[in-house]
Amino acid sequence: MNRYLIIYFLISLPVLAAAQLAEVQANYNSVGDVDFIAYNNTAVPVFLYIDFADLENTTFNEPLPYIKMLEPGFNTLFTLFRVPDADVPRFNYQIQIFKSNPWALPDLDFPYLIPLAPGEDVTVAEVKSLAGFMGAGEPKSWNATGFAVKPGQQVFAARTGTVVEIAGPQRNTDPREWYHAWNYTVTILQPDGTLICYRNVSSSNKKLRVGEKVFAGQSLGAVAPAADQLIVVIFQHSLDSSELRFIIPQFATETHTGLLLSSQKYKVIHPIEIRGMEMSNREKRKVLR
Repeated sequence: MNRYLIIYFLISLPVLAAAQLAEVQANYNSVGDVDFIAYNNTAVPVFLYIDFADLENTTFNEPLPYIKMLEPGFNTLFTLFRVPDADVPRFNYQIQIFKSNPWALPDLDFPYLIPLAPGEDVTVAEVKSLAGFMGAGEPKSWNATGFAVKPGQQVFAARTGTVVEIAGPQRNTDPREWYHAWNYTVTILQPDGTLICYRNVSSSNKKLRVGEKVFAGQSLGAVAPAADQLIVVIFQHSLDSSELRFIIPQFATETHTGLLLSSQKYKVIHPIEIRGMEMSNREKRKVLR
């Protein structure tokens, strides 16, 4: 017996709900169990949350809450096993999709690279507002790190991750699909499920593409025309709230790894041991040679 349950739903984002098509199938197999699969029709990973409100004649053996990162394309999820000698499984559930992992526990001690060229002296600049980040208004509570810069300065990845959005001087796509509302940005999904946004970056690197992996210390582009501040925002969505959570990063400096102080000047370093922290051995041989 085969039944197909196809669910079309909206990508869930606080304030800006990204309307993208996704698909989940629940297939009854020959022994009465139910195999769940999913299709991510986007070019980048997203996070699936499934909440079962009712289960009959079956058991759900996955850890709760059930959250799984969906790679682009086909994904195997789990199986609901029929209780022996019982009728077919019956169930009701709800689905949400997030663009960051809403259940992630970020490593607050992770050593980020200062995202400018090694050897440069950089001054930390106070970020006075996050206006426009998620459209109208401003988050109730937020954190961002700013660096005083000049147009044309090279910008580098502070941490390894997957490029999920590149925005230029104008946005011509559906606003509901955006990761935020800022222009001149590169946004990256990090290995711990959080997102990092670099504002006032013009991606002149033609090899930088959405869906591709970038490594700590890799060039992302240059400071955009007329910009005097590079802003770095690290954030994630929440499972039980529409408010974003913001992470305060610690950066590697010549003397220590820690919080950067406003108006202080630092020498930019990109230590090999930090750049390679989230690389495989093969990636280290290729990138760090």
